[in-house]
Amino acid sequence: MAKDTTSGDTPPQDAADIFTEMLRIQGEAARQMMQSIAPEAEASVPDQSAIDAMGDAMMEFQKTWLQFCLPEEQRPAPMLTTPSNWLDAMRNWSAAMPMLDPVQQQKMWADGVELWQSVLSQYSAKPDDGDAADPQLPRRDRRFADKAWREQPVFALLHQTYLLIAERLRESVDTAEGLSDEERKDLRFATQNVLDAMSPANFPLMNPVVLERTMETGGDNIMKGLERLSSDLEKGQLTHTDTSQFEVGGNIAATPGKVIYETELFQLIQYTPTTPELMETPLVIFPPWINRFYILDLNAKKSFVKWAVDQGITVLMVSWKSADDSLAHIDWDDYFLAQMEAIDVVRDRLKVKSVHAIGYCVAGTTLAGTLAVQAKRGEADKVKSATFFTAQVDFTHAGDLKLFVDDGKLEFIRQASKGGYLDGRYLAATFNMLRGSDLIWNYVVNHYLLGEEYPAFDLLYWNGDVTNLPAKWHAAYLRDLYRDNLLVEPGALTVEDTPIDLTEVKVPSYVQAGREDHIAPPDSVWKITENFSGPIRFVLAGSGHIAGVVNPPDAKKYQYWTNEGEFDSLASLVEGATEHPGSWWPDWLEWLRAQDPKTVKAIGARKPGSKANPAIEDAPGRYVKAR
Repeated sequence: MAKDTTSGDTPPQDAADIFTEMLRIQGEAARQMMQSIAPEAEASVPDQSAIDAMGDAMMEFQKTWLQFCLPEEQRPAPMLTTPSNWLDAMRNWSAAMPMLDPVQQQKMWADGVELWQSVLSQYSAKPDDGDAADPQLPRRDRRFADKAWREQPVFALLHQTYLLIAERLRESVDTAEGLSDEERKDLRFATQNVLDAMSPANFPLMNPVVLERTMETGGDNIMKGLERLSSDLEKGQLTHTDTSQFEVGGNIAATPGKVIYETELFQLIQYTPTTPELMETPLVIFPPWINRFYILDLNAKKSFVKWAVDQGITVLMVSWKSADDSLAHIDWDDYFLAQMEAIDVVRDRLKVKSVHAIGYCVAGTTLAGTLAVQAKRGEADKVKSATFFTAQVDFTHAGDLKLFVDDGKLEFIRQASKGGYLDGRYLAATFNMLRGSDLIWNYVVNHYLLGEEYPAFDLLYWNGDVTNLPAKWHAAYLRDLYRDNLLVEPGALTVEDTPIDLTEVKVPSYVQAGREDHIAPPDSVWKITENFSGPIRFVLAGSGHIAGVVNPPDAKKYQYWTNEGEFDSLASLVEGATEHPGSWWPDWLEWLRAQDPKTVKAIGARKPGSKANPAIEDAPGRYVKAR
């Protein structure tokens, strides 16, 4: 690949500052909301000291994530000074929407007046009518499911007005003329994130559930929220789970094995066999280096690694090192070379001609290029089969990350890459933004404002166990693939001067996509079939980027679809596809065994740590634990 001159010399803001920016629209708190909109509800407001405490907390949210990608000189003044200004802020912001013309604005606010009259009429009904006890509000949303949002008219008016405005603004973006598809996606994303942040559920003095909890606990929820907020700001990352309940190598990433090889960039783990006979061809798994490898080894019940070992497969896993300044020289070529090196190490250690290989997400993208380079060099027989988990090679219809590849975003990432690497917390914040309501504001409300305890959830622990990325590689990945889509242009990219031409890949391939995947949409994953020349089995799995992959058979969850034959599009495959209940893993296993049914005994080098296969340390190794 052509070298990029991008450097990380410009010092970025601290990660904690960026995290604070992500949360700005939570707003400044003050005490005029109830008095100005509903004086009769004043008795429901917690005492002054509690309000002051939460007011101090809300000041910490002053720097908005909305300013996440804007230069300092372009940042607007604070949108909110008191909760009583919330409606004015919504009005002013919606009026500034370029797609909402004056006629639409006037109609939206006229509809708002009609909505208020409709809602208030239900609260003026006599108690014995029953209407006031259970008002039938026109719009529903799970953020406002608690009955407290319907018990008093002020809270009903707040959330119903918000839902009306949100509905109309989303419609204006969807129906606006004169926008390209990319411009519409960008505007839709920005609009939705502002709407998520501006929800009245996120403001303590506008959330009746928070007010009730504050009275019940005497403000303990507020103090607990302040402590958590302070801690998260200090570490620069939003907490999603009780991290004290997990230990890497203890109750997660615990499948027995040994580290048998390492470089500056990766360790290679070989897992201890559990069956007397093994498939002759071993399996090498390349997980994405933007996350820790143990998404495929969360616990014994969910572990793809353990399941594969128990099926009689010799399983090896690459554990990538989280980047630091010692890896500032690493670019994308190095990940190709690392995959080739791992394949050769396994072939040499286990005395086999070839391996099966799995590439997950970005590691699957790289695996596709690795296969193309091997084909060009006459080394295609080193890989007997390749499996791709939610991997893309053609980024024409790529997922939501395309929202972050314009010149302004790339420049921000360049500035954030201090010391030659990108702090993993930035990437975590990006993925959180893609599902802001679920991964940001839901946690702000539940754990900062309500003071609820964090769940102990291994998947959320993994999600928060971030890795740093080499700056050169990350810049090249976003620029050359997501922005310029060069991987599918034969010869446009190279590895050590060897041109990449995906059409030369003839290795039998198993391609899995997640039907609800927003990171690697199934239509984008399908594009592999239009670039490879070898036989391909395409399987569409239920769920998304993670659950669609990590779906063990015993869980009996989701489903998958297959269709035998040749198809020119994913839609044509799905049209006549057969739906199978449960996990696709057994289907993959049957396909894998068909590639090479030969077996060997589980002795000698097949046991990591033996004289024939010496080990460096026990799995999961040092690299996965480095922070």
